[in-house]
Amino acid sequence: MSMNVQQIKQRFGIIGNAPLLNRALEVAIQVAPTDISVLVTGESGTGKEIIPQVIHQLSSRKHAEYIAVNCGAIPEGTIDSELFGHEKGSFTGATGSRQGYFEVADGGTIFLDEVAELPMQTQVRLLRVLETGEFIRVGSSKVIKTNVRVVAATNENMQRAISTGKFREDLLYRLSTVPIALPPLRSRNEDIYLLFRKFASDFADKYRMPTIKLTADAVELLNSYNWPGNIRQLKNLVEQISVIEQTRDIDLLRLQQYLPGPEEQLPSLVGSHETKFDERELMYKFLFDMKNDLNDLKKLVVELLNQQGDFNLSNDQAAMVNRMYSDVGIAEPRLLPTVPAKVEPAPTYRVEDQTEDFEIHEEVQESLSLEDREKELIQKALDKHRGRRKHAAEELGISERTLYRKIKEYDING
Repeated sequence: MSMNVQQIKQRFGIIGNAPLLNRALEVAIQVAPTDISVLVTGESGTGKEIIPQVIHQLSSRKHAEYIAVNCGAIPEGTIDSELFGHEKGSFTGATGSRQGYFEVADGGTIFLDEVAELPMQTQVRLLRVLETGEFIRVGSSKVIKTNVRVVAATNENMQRAISTGKFREDLLYRLSTVPIALPPLRSRNEDIYLLFRKFASDFADKYRMPTIKLTADAVELLNSYNWPGNIRQLKNLVEQISVIEQTRDIDLLRLQQYLPGPEEQLPSLVGSHETKFDERELMYKFLFDMKNDLNDLKKLVVELLNQQGDFNLSNDQAAMVNRMYSDVGIAEPRLLPTVPAKVEPAPTYRVEDQTEDFEIHEEVQESLSLEDREKELIQKALDKHRGRRKHAAEELGISERTLYRKIKEYDING
C-alpha cells in the first residue's frame, strides 16, 4: 500500500508543512519502489539523511541492509577498502580479508553522504559499480557482483566541482538520475517555530525538566533569523537554552544571546573567538588606522575650507595632503600656489571650495577600499586551502553561506 506525505511525516518524525519540503517527500515516495539512483542536495544541516531512509523503507529492499557512509569522514587511504573490501596482505595492516559495504549491503541500500569528498580513484570504482554492478576488492583480481541501490547526498555545487576537476561529470549523471532538493530553513518560515517546539519538548523529556517557551517577540526573532546552520543549528540552540537557562520563559533579549548577530558572522577584530586571527587582525587594524587617518585629513581640509580665504601650507604639508588623496583615490582639492614656488618661505596655496564633492568621494572610496581588502583576504584564504570553501570559511571566521555569497558578489575564482 502506497503512503502519502502526511503518513511519511508521522512515520519518520518529520516536522513541517513547507511546500518545498512536501515536494521533496513526494518525489522520494515516487522513486522509492524503483531502483533509480537518487542525489539529495541541500545546505549543510537541512536533514538530507532522512530522504534515503524514506526511500529504503518504502522500497522492496527494506528487509535488506541499509548502510550510511559519510564519505568526508573516511581517510582517503582507506575509503576504497571500506567501500569495496580488501584481501589479506593487500596493504600494511591488512592481516585478513574484509568485506566492503557494497558486499555487505548486497540487495539493500547504501547512502553516500558528502559524496563530493570521494577521491578521484574511488569515483572511478563507484562509477563501475553503478554501470555494471561489479567491483574488485583492494588487492584482488576477482570480480564480485552486487545488487545495491545507491542514494547520494551533497551540500556542494556539483557543477562547480566538475569544472574544477574535483568530481567526474559522468558519475554525477549516474548518481543524479532523480535529484531531490531539500530547502534551507530560512525558506521554511512557517516550520521554524514548529521545529523549535518539537526540539524543546524532546529535550525537556531527555533532561527531565519543564519545556522552554518563547514570548511573542522572541518568536518573531526566531522566524526572522537567517539560520545559516539550518535545522542542525536550531536544534543545537534549543538544547543549549534548555540546559543553561533557569527560567523556562525565554524573551527576546535572552534569545538574542544565543543567536550570533551579523557582525559575528563576518571577520571581526574585536570580540572574535577564533584563534586563527593574526593575519586577519593585522589587515583590519590597517584598514581602521587608514580610516582614522582619512578622518583626520578630512577635519583638516574642512577647517581650511571654512576659513573662506587664503591659507598657508608648508611644502611638506601640501605634499602629504596630495599624497594621501592620491593613495586612496579621493578627488583632491585643487591646491593653487598664489606665490611662485621659488619664493621662500614656503609657498602659499588657495583651496577652492569643494566640500560637497569631497564628502561624496570620501565615503564612496572608503567603501571600495574596504571591499578590495575583503576580496583580497577571501582570495588568499581560498588559495591557502586549495579552494576548499569549508576550510576557508573557518579560517576567515564566517559561515560557508556568507563565504558563498561573498564569492558570488566579488566574482572570485576559487
